[in-house]
This record gives sequence, structure tokens and C-alpha cells, in this order.
Amino acid sequence: MKKIHQIFQRKEKNRLNVIDLFSGCGGLSLGFDMAGYNIKAMIDFDKDSLLTAEKNDLAEHYLNLDLFEEDWIKGLTSKVKLNEVDIIVAGPPCQGFSLTGPRNLDDKRNKLYKAVFELVEKAKPKAFLIENVKGMATLYNGQVKDDIVQEFTKLGYKVTTKVLNSRDFGVPQSRERLFYIGMKKKEFEFPITLFEKDDFTTCREALADLPSLEDLEEILTYTSNESSDYQKLIKNESKKLSNHQPTRHTPEVIEVIKQVPEGGNHKDLPPGVGESRKFNEAWTRYHGDKPSKTIDTGHRNHFHYEYNRVPTVRENCRLQSFPDTFEMQGTKTSQNKQIGNAAPVLLAKILAEAIYDQIKGS
Repeated sequence: MKKIHQIFQRKEKNRLNVIDLFSGCGGLSLGFDMAGYNIKAMIDFDKDSLLTAEKNDLAEHYLNLDLFEEDWIKGLTSKVKLNEVDIIVAGPPCQGFSLTGPRNLDDKRNKLYKAVFELVEKAKPKAFLIENVKGMATLYNGQVKDDIVQEFTKLGYKVTTKVLNSRDFGVPQSRERLFYIGMKKKEFEFPITLFEKDDFTTCREALADLPSLEDLEEILTYTSNESSDYQKLIKNESKKLSNHQPTRHTPEVIEVIKQVPEGGNHKDLPPGVGESRKFNEAWTRYHGDKPSKTIDTGHRNHFHYEYNRVPTVRENCRLQSFPDTFEMQGTKTSQNKQIGNAAPVLLAKILAEAIYDQIKGS
């Protein structure tokens, strides 16, 4: 697993400044930070997300701004000079584009990328990155995707797009997302796939050293040794185990979970069992020898590959490739939402490194 060591390795500081719009708790920011960038400001409307980012010392400024507002950019320029901005990254809310949500082109959430456009237009960065659900690529016959590409092309950027799966880059989660990356002088070349099916990082490799929580009490110390390179690296020399609180399920729910085989879902339940949930992801138990399914914000549909409970916040952090030293803030519901909305850290880092190398070489 030499590749996973290389992916986790932090880079030297490169003096390029990043602004992170719709930053959430910091998946993109942390990835760019690990790649050597300086995170100048993180901007989000969710206060808990910014509290998490600040707790982990990710940026110089944490700005609680509403990007729906016409003058939001004044809040940024009161703290950061636009000529200091080298890279703009953003993960606009994806509900409007989601394949599982309402597909309404007039949904104002679908137009939030225009806040990114406004900042790119004013700051003229060396490059920008936008991350969203893969459904945006084909939704409305590609109308939204084409609009975004055309708008940034008018500003003088060469824009390339690609759907990437985080499992192909060392993350123990199958999560497909569409990336737009624009550069001024050349078209961005996306990094090649680093992992194939036979060497994906699995749930077991990510989680097996964490306490089972079978006694339903939060455990603040590690109770077993690391059994994989991923566990050793994601632990990041952490001495305290944070955000590993169990969810207390009713006896009825536990009885249903027990009947779901490893890697199975509601389709594997006996007739009459689990009837309250029958949609695609319902009663999904992860497979220990595969990456997890895409983590969502609700956290109630997926279950541990071995234990009869939903994954903890810490387990979901690991599946998103956040190190154990990264501490979540807010209620457990808020923490799960933050993690579900985040970009996988290691994928963000790999893209950040590629952007830097191509800027440097242009």
C-alpha cells in the first residue's frame, strides 16, 4: 500500500492562497491545506460548519455569509484583498441537482454557482474548482453543465470537467462527483486513477481498529491496534478518540438490521420485515471488504458491516478520509450533515496537487 502513504503525505507550503465558497466543515480546504496551499478564507452560511473548521485551524478567516445575498462579496473583501486570491474552490449545495432530489431548474440552489462566477470575475484567480453531484453533467440534457462551462470560458478560462469516484484515489468510499476545473493558460489534465478494484481501500481497512460500542457508551480512547496502513495514517498520531458516539436504536430497528447480510439491503430482508423503508438505499449494510456506499447527510440508512448500528460520526469521518485529529463541532445531527456534505479529503488533496503542478508548469 505504498500509494496510500504517498497520498497522505503532506506537501511543503506553496504560497498560493485559496478561498473556499460553500466550504462546509472543510473537505476541500483540508485537502488543499495538505497539498501545501494557504486557506485564506472559508465561507459558509452554516455556523456549525465554520465552528468545526475553526476548531481545526484550517483558515485565516471564517466568514458566516449568505451567498444568496447580492452584497455578500463585501463581507469577504473586508477581510481579504482580491489580488491575494490565487485559487477559488467551491462545493455549491447539490440538492437541486441531485438525482434523488427534485429536479427543478428554477430552484435558486441551482444558481448558486453564480456566486463562484462573481468571485472569479472579480478576483481573476489562477484557477478554480467546482465540485457537485454527477447528475449535474446530464441534468436537463446537460444544460446546466454547458451554461457553467460557457460562463467561465467567457472570462478567459479553459474549463475541463470530469466525474471522479473517490474510491479510485484511496478513499474507502464509492462517491462519484462532477468536477469543473478552470485554468487561464491551459486545459487542466485530471490525474489518472490510482487504485483499481482489487486494491480499493475497504471499510474494514478504514474502521476495524475502532471500538464496537456494543455497550452503547461513548469511548474516548483507542481499544485496539491499527491493522492496516490506512488506519495508521488516518489516526494521524491522535491520542484521543473523538466523535465516536453510538446511536441508540430501538429493539425493533436492531432486529431488522440483524437480518441484513453483509453488503445487503432491504431487498435481502424476509417478507414483511423492514416495510417502513423500501427505497434504494434503505437498510444498506456495508461490506467489510469493499468501500462504503456514498455517505449521505441523514446517516440513518446505512449500517456498519459488522455491528448492528449506524456508523458513528468518527467512522463516517474516516470513510470521508478526515484524519482522527479532525474534531467535529455541533450536535450529532449537525456533525453527520457536515460530513455527508463534505468532499473527500484525499481526493481534494490529489486534485490540489495536480492544479499546483500544472500552474507551475504552464
